Amino acid sequence: MAKCYRISLGLVILFLIVGLSPIQVQARQSSESERAIEATKVLNEIMGTTETSIPEELMKRARGIAVIPHVVKAAFGIGGQGGKGVMSQRHDDGTWSAPAFVEIGGGSVGLQIGVQATDIVLVFTDDSGVRGLLKSKVKLGADASVAAGPVGRKAEVGTDVILRSGVLAYSRSKGLFAGISLDGSVVNIDDSANRKGYGRDITAEQILFGNTTASDPALQGFVKALQGYSPSYVKTTRPSTSSKND
Repeated sequence: MAKCYRISLGLVILFLIVGLSPIQVQARQSSESERAIEATKVLNEIMGTTETSIPEELMKRARGIAVIPHVVKAAFGIGGQGGKGVMSQRHDDGTWSAPAFVEIGGGSVGLQIGVQATDIVLVFTDDSGVRGLLKSKVKLGADASVAAGPVGRKAEVGTDVILRSGVLAYSRSKGLFAGISLDGSVVNIDDSANRKGYGRDITAEQILFGNTTASDPALQGFVKALQGYSPSYVKTTRPSTSSKND
């Protein structure tokens, strides 16, 4: 009887070990997929409304786009914000790279009580901001100039606006989509999520500037959405620094 009990107990333990491990692995994988799914959902909802979408002209000139859903800003006197999302970089042929996982964080001081979730979209107008992420992180307003982006699908986007700002920022909270100033916020690569999402050791440079292909349908969906909203690319020519003194 005791022997049967030990065998049964051993089988139960073995069954639990074998059964739980795939579930745990799947949960870890799905968390990365969920980030891409949520980012794609935010992008589709924002671009699906003519009056509140990112201008077509800006989408044509964008060099990189980051979508960070549910950035939480919690404060009780002194607060901070943080969120996780994905971003893609535009290749010279106009196509979009596989997505890399990114994070945003920053501090704020003020009399704010409660927790507010905001969707953030960052439009990089040149490669310098994107490449800055590969080194370590980018502090908006310091390492890359940032400004509130214009809203409306047919809104005119002056070339001077693009030339002045390396990053144009948008936020959506409680259904309201508008440009936002994010001075002081820090954007960095989420290396851990990239390893989990792609199932191997991989750098952000390989993802954003290489020929990496995402096998996860959720990551593919983000690229497909970007390509649909920005099928053509117009390169912005920036004046050389030497020409300013001529």
